[in-house]
Amino acid sequence: MAVKNSYKRFIIYIVASIVVVTVYFLSNFFKNKNAANEISPPDSLFTEPLMEYGIETDSFAVYKAVVSPNEFLSHILTRYNVPYANIDKLTKTSENVFDVRKIASGKKYTVFCTRDSLQRAICFIYEPNEVDYVVFDMRDSLHVYKNSKPVEKTIKTSYGKITSSLYEALANTPQGNMLAAELANIYAWTIDFYRLQKNDWFKIIFEENTVEGKSVGINKILACEFYHYGKTFYAFNFSFENSNEYYNEKGESLRKAFLKSPLKFSRITSGFSMNRFHPVQKRNKPHLGTDYGAPQGTPILATGDGIVQEAAFKQYNGNYVKIKHNSAYSTQYLHMSKIANGIKQGIAVKQGDVIGFVGSTGLASGPHVCYRFWKNGKQVNHLKEDFPNTKPIPEKYKNAFMLLKDSLMPKLDSIYTDMPI
Repeated sequence: MAVKNSYKRFIIYIVASIVVVTVYFLSNFFKNKNAANEISPPDSLFTEPLMEYGIETDSFAVYKAVVSPNEFLSHILTRYNVPYANIDKLTKTSENVFDVRKIASGKKYTVFCTRDSLQRAICFIYEPNEVDYVVFDMRDSLHVYKNSKPVEKTIKTSYGKITSSLYEALANTPQGNMLAAELANIYAWTIDFYRLQKNDWFKIIFEENTVEGKSVGINKILACEFYHYGKTFYAFNFSFENSNEYYNEKGESLRKAFLKSPLKFSRITSGFSMNRFHPVQKRNKPHLGTDYGAPQGTPILATGDGIVQEAAFKQYNGNYVKIKHNSAYSTQYLHMSKIANGIKQGIAVKQGDVIGFVGSTGLASGPHVCYRFWKNGKQVNHLKEDFPNTKPIPEKYKNAFMLLKDSLMPKLDSIYTDMPI
């Protein structure tokens, strides 16, 4: 009897355990089910709409192309079923924003069209460059506006070694031409880039502009070091108040009273010499100037501020301009193809003003400018003159400059080169 009762209790215990476990799992099942019902749908159902030029692309058929030669706005929009009347209104609407006559072949454009059978353009976007774009919006009312893509600035470094020219040294560098032009501008008062020597070298720290991961240009050079003729020339970009200039490591401006050359880009064809063989007269004679060979029509720049003393034609000089800078210095520019408009005796000119154009008038064997330099009434070799720097950084900004320079100098030093000093 006792055994029978024990067996019953065992069966009851087993059944009770099964019931408890079942209730536990069922309660958790319904609890999780209810919780699942309360969970928000996956994020994928709430993704942001795809945007381009500030326009939702999902709603439209999007076409991209480049402007063909001799193609105008009307040609493009009529292909996308825009009525001529609307094109005319759009052209007039854009007059104060963008001149549609400036739409150029090879430039990118995007057309947003309706998704119906007509596929009519409702937005036309033209890109004059890689950063800016013009929107011709025809959705509700016709309006035109300009905008720009987000530009990111990235600090980059570069270096080069001169074998033939500055451009060649940067030929394989992204934005190399722009870097070369910027270097030439920064050092226009301290380095004659037409006399670069083999094995001269340079290091650069610069800000590169990128749009959508693609390089679109140089924002500015932050610092650079140029080794030339056995000397090292530093340049650091520094801004204060309304000034933004380049200074050497001592805080002295790189600007001087005279540019090193009357041309931006060229090559020296004949240097200052007291006994140079004249290519036209076929005899040795003093050549009291420096010849800069350049293509016909290359702009010639005033190397310093001054007053035009002469602007005329003479048999041997050809078209020429002479400028008096102060009581000590004068400069002269010979063999111009023509003198620039407005340049005449008595006119004031500023450093860098275009005063004429390279040619071969007068006694010249080819297109060049003969640049002559007077100091206290005597012709001298301007390349050997050491002109003082212009105003240094004001004392109250000197500490800020030194901190900037001290932060950039190690970065310049860390740029690897195999170029011994």
